[in-house]
Amino acid sequence: MKYRRSALVAPILAIVILALVACTGSGNVEPRANTQKETEQRAAAAAFAATTTAARKAAVFAAQTSAARKTAPKVKYNAGENPDYARQCGWPVQCPVPLPGSILPSKRIVAYYGNPLSKKMGALGEYPKDEMLQRLKGEVAKWQKADPATPVQPALHLIAVVAQGAPGKAGKYRMIMPDKIINQVYGWAKETGAVMFIDIQTGHDDIRSVLPRFEWILKNPDVHLGIDPEFNLIKSGKMPGKKIGTYDAADINYASGYLKDLVKKYNLPPKVFTVHRFTRNGVTNSKKIVLHPEVQMVMHMDGWGAPWLKRDSYRDYVVAEPVQYTGFKLFYHNDTKKGDPLLTPQEVLKLNPKPLYIQYQ
Repeated sequence: MKYRRSALVAPILAIVILALVACTGSGNVEPRANTQKETEQRAAAAAFAATTTAARKAAVFAAQTSAARKTAPKVKYNAGENPDYARQCGWPVQCPVPLPGSILPSKRIVAYYGNPLSKKMGALGEYPKDEMLQRLKGEVAKWQKADPATPVQPALHLIAVVAQGAPGKAGKYRMIMPDKIINQVYGWAKETGAVMFIDIQTGHDDIRSVLPRFEWILKNPDVHLGIDPEFNLIKSGKMPGKKIGTYDAADINYASGYLKDLVKKYNLPPKVFTVHRFTRNGVTNSKKIVLHPEVQMVMHMDGWGAPWLKRDSYRDYVVAEPVQYTGFKLFYHNDTKKGDPLLTPQEVLKLNPKPLYIQYQ
């Protein structure tokens, strides 16, 4: 019996020990599971808190930004100054990369316009030569001060073909200046470090007939071209001064192509080509104007009047129909004859895009 009891006790003890071991093991598993869950819950809570905080900060920032937008006063622009309108119209224009020797856009041209045979056609002929050149230097200095980052290139813009109120011997309602006059003004330009522009008012003549006449002077690297649609009346047959003329893109493309060929023929730096404009029909089909690396085209607002009218014209006829670069004319007399002040360089520089060709008449 003693043996049997021992035999029985041994298995019972073994069972008890196993049970205790099993209980001890299961007790250790449960705390580990709880710890893991707690860790995951704490991480999730932290992540949620971080996300919530970031969201709160973003919401506060958005509210503050929105409030700032509402409270910030809107910038008030005059006509022709709004950068958003300029961008909507297509500025800045995607155009050829400037070739070596190009004047634009690294410089701004400031020009005196007119004819030495007339005191009424512009500043170039209104004053004696020395006084005129001194006045031009004064305007150049004003523009350089107003925009120090853009060097100023002085220029003399000569009306080399002048529209006439009578048909003349050729029946073309235009007068071509003698070579002597052109050379005289070219000499003045060289004397003061200026470039020269040959400006053409065709009357009833064709630009294709008139322009080649000036190859002898345009083959110089510092002589450029301007054409004036106002006085191109070959289509209407009207007398210059009685009706405003027009140029089509086809005419402008002819002149631009001619200049391009001239640059290549004589190995010249690019030519600057100004086209005057102050009416809707002054230039037709402007989207068809072709750009060449050899020619830098300036659509030049040359209307006169009160500051608001000049800005309106710039916006409507130059900004609204992008070509390449822009210009702006200031009339010493016509702009101010009704008591309005002449626009200052600082005021003109508010226009968008900023004109890179400035002409005084």
